[in-house]
Amino acid sequence: MTTHTAKAEAGAGVKVNPVTGYTGAEITGVDLAGPLDDEAVAVIRAALLRWKVLFFRDQRLDHAAHVALARPFGEPVVLHSRGKASPEGFPEVETTADRLELAGRYGMDHQEWLERRRHTLSRGWHCDHGARVNPPAATILRAETVPPYGGDTTWSNLAAAYAGLSEPVREFADRLRAEHRLGVGYQPRPGHDAYVQHLQDHQVATVHPVVRVHPESGERLLFVNGYYVEQILDVSRAENRLLLELFVEQVTRPEYTVRFRWEPGSVAFWDNRATIHLAPSDTGHLDFPRIMHRVMLAGDVPVGPDGRPSDSICGAPLGS
Repeated sequence: MTTHTAKAEAGAGVKVNPVTGYTGAEITGVDLAGPLDDEAVAVIRAALLRWKVLFFRDQRLDHAAHVALARPFGEPVVLHSRGKASPEGFPEVETTADRLELAGRYGMDHQEWLERRRHTLSRGWHCDHGARVNPPAATILRAETVPPYGGDTTWSNLAAAYAGLSEPVREFADRLRAEHRLGVGYQPRPGHDAYVQHLQDHQVATVHPVVRVHPESGERLLFVNGYYVEQILDVSRAENRLLLELFVEQVTRPEYTVRFRWEPGSVAFWDNRATIHLAPSDTGHLDFPRIMHRVMLAGDVPVGPDGRPSDSICGAPLGS
């Protein structure tokens, strides 16, 4: 295998073409709709660990093939609560159009929903199900229908973000833990807010290490984001505000990110332990459908540099 430069890596006909200096690679020479041989799986797995998010173009997957694609890389999460848009008979598949329905359940249109969830610039950045004690290890997202423009997704590399801190700050961050809670970034509506009530009735919260050790690569990851994290433990409120500003700004620095333009048949496969991502917010005013399907792989409980695992505060583990 070649060194990790702009050169492509190959195995079993699969080519790995990095797209930025830190994050993301485009994979060619593979048909994801058919069974992958062991060598192709090994190349894709190694590329995922190195580049954190992989992109595939012009793939023709149905729901069954999507689930079958996931299985060589882990155990697909079975989702017990899905919306009407998700396909019947495939409990592992979640359709993102369901998220558009969510706002209406609580008396909001989609644009108001986005504004209340993302009322600061950093609030949209997240890892999938980060408030659970066992967030997914990875997510495989495929595009069925996309707008002719807009709708891009952006990812950031948490290993690069950690490595980019100065050594004294890394050593300090290694000792910290933070509470990840569903809905901390939500700005309530005036008066009664049905979504706030829903959050109170179905709350999920976990104390995760601020620095997570990747269970496969051993890399240290700056495991924070703007969507779930509001409180670092055992520091004052003033210190908490400044530390979160420092860490969230670090994990969203442009040089650690990659932005992907979706097309029908595009697939993105990302390491949910080593990345955070920003879903698009530039299509709500456009009259174009955007239909995506995702399958998540079961993950483990994060562990910090001291060997201490995350602690659940409330809410069931993902998939239970």
